Amino acid sequence: MPRRSSLPKTPVGIDGFDLISAGGIPTSRSTLVVGTSGAGKTVFALQFLALGLAKFGEGGVLVTFEERPEDLLLHAKSFGWELEEAVEDGRLVIVDASPRAEEEIAEVGDYDLSGLLAQIKHAAETTGSNRVVLDSLAALFIQFGNEQVVRREMKRIIVALRGAGLTTVITSERTEEYGQVARFGVEEFIADNVIIMRNSLENEKRRRTIEILKFRGASHDKGEYPFSISGRSGISVIPLSAIELGQAVTEERISSGVAELDEMCGGGYFRDSLTLVSGATGTGKSLLAASFAQAGLEADERCLMFSFEESENQVIRNAGSWGFDLAQAREEGSLHIHSQYPERMALEDLLIEIKSELEEFKPRRVAIDSVSALERTSSTKAFREFISGLSSFLKSTQTAGLFIHTSTKLMGDDVVTEAHVSTMSDAIVMLRYFQSGGELRRCVNVLKLRGSYHSPEIREYVIGDGGMEIRGQLPNVDQVLGQSYD
Repeated sequence: MPRRSSLPKTPVGIDGFDLISAGGIPTSRSTLVVGTSGAGKTVFALQFLALGLAKFGEGGVLVTFEERPEDLLLHAKSFGWELEEAVEDGRLVIVDASPRAEEEIAEVGDYDLSGLLAQIKHAAETTGSNRVVLDSLAALFIQFGNEQVVRREMKRIIVALRGAGLTTVITSERTEEYGQVARFGVEEFIADNVIIMRNSLENEKRRRTIEILKFRGASHDKGEYPFSISGRSGISVIPLSAIELGQAVTEERISSGVAELDEMCGGGYFRDSLTLVSGATGTGKSLLAASFAQAGLEADERCLMFSFEESENQVIRNAGSWGFDLAQAREEGSLHIHSQYPERMALEDLLIEIKSELEEFKPRRVAIDSVSALERTSSTKAFREFISGLSSFLKSTQTAGLFIHTSTKLMGDDVVTEAHVSTMSDAIVMLRYFQSGGELRRCVNVLKLRGSYHSPEIREYVIGDGGMEIRGQLPNVDQVLGQSYD
């Protein structure tokens, strides 16, 4: 259900942000964007202007107090935002208030901003826009030694721009991720709205989040939301808790790639299902992922595979030992395989990369081998958010997903819900060892299949040249190496 706000909003255009902000930032008000170095403040401000031009046909005004205009234009260009063209045709005006190297910055006491404010208003009238960016306010106010002067001049700027009906984004620095909101300790009280961007270090990785601290007189979602900055799209916010469970469902069934497993699942997986395959090392989890992809390729469906523990060539070689020619499918363009170490990027960056691949390649099946590798290299919160976001993306496009989870104990006795993914999964397939006659043998059972009948049987299987062969039900089995079946 759409949320209502008591104030009109100006859409920012950033993926996910307009959702958590209930439509954008309040129109004709000042929005303070604060963060430590590298948090993405300037990127947010430039994207606000760039998307205003590209998506909403609105010009803008950029006031720079720190960086040279040519440097900001070059920075924007690295994201594909050609702001130079907008400057040339008059849709974007840059007011250069940055210091020059040869100039000394001295304390100025009763600093007068009348001239600057007049320039900003004139530029806004020239472009016919109400989008204004001031980057960065700290660079201007750092020359003031008096906190009262900072408060007075900032209030003067905000009142003047609001009186002109301008929607203003003001960037400013802060010194720590979870401390004083802004550098001078007064900015957040004067600005109408405050957005905090963080770049925290967690498990030896940087993790970016964004929080709307306040929207004076307007609604917004509370809490921190992960976001990513990519060279292709700039900032993308992942609005996890704001995602509504309204996806369409289907009764269509698809094959797992193993006929006997399809039978155990009552006819195969649902088209829009997320399946978790859990087992100890050597039980054939990657085989089921390859079988899942092969079944899709045989049905003329595009498939996408992510491997975080094996190289692309290893994935293809192993699949070939079971009779699956994934190399040909890759050459024909019906299969994409991404192989990388999980430590390479933060999970929110990986999630945006997967989302972009889904939008561009449009696969019908996605296999992740394995989510355990991602879980080991991230915080619990980041992993939960990743699984929630990925599940939402897949279900919104009715793309079948298969997640591989490696049991931490060779002999089983591992609670699959510890993976934080079982509750998001529609189906859970358990692969386990059992001991018989002095041999370790393998068995499979379908622990869960949401919305459908599934066999409660525990069946033995073997792995041969043709892949997985599931045999009959195991008789009189009460326990499978630590995993009790009552």
